[in-house]
Amino acid sequence: QLQFVESGGGLVQPGGSLRLSCAASGFNFDLYSIGWFRQAPGKEHEGVSCISSNEGSTYYSDSVKGRFTISRDNAKNTVYLQMNSLKPDDTAVYYCAAEPAGISTLQALCTHSWIFSSWGQGTQITVSS
Repeated sequence: QLQFVESGGGLVQPGGSLRLSCAASGFNFDLYSIGWFRQAPGKEHEGVSCISSNEGSTYYSDSVKGRFTISRDNAKNTVYLQMNSLKPDDTAVYYCAAEPAGISTLQALCTHSWIFSSWGQGTQITVSS
């Protein structure tokens, strides 16, 4: 069974930084594309960032481009999301998800979250003074 353990969430002031980690087990991690998604009350479910199985492609939502960086360490079965210059609008529950690499572009994959078959439990990020 595919499992995820997310960590790194918490409370941070505007302009601060956090790094989220998603440790995966139960599958061949290096064969999956991984995405970070977020959901906040009153807002649409958003694909924040995704990374391809071979690390050759990344995708970022326009709202986080230039501030967030996604990376993966296949030896540790872990994907990271470095979040800098955080804004109150970044407040949300953040989820990591995995989907076997297919024929879709990474952008198409990351903007259609229903394609992802396995999800973590989520971690709360609150950006507030």
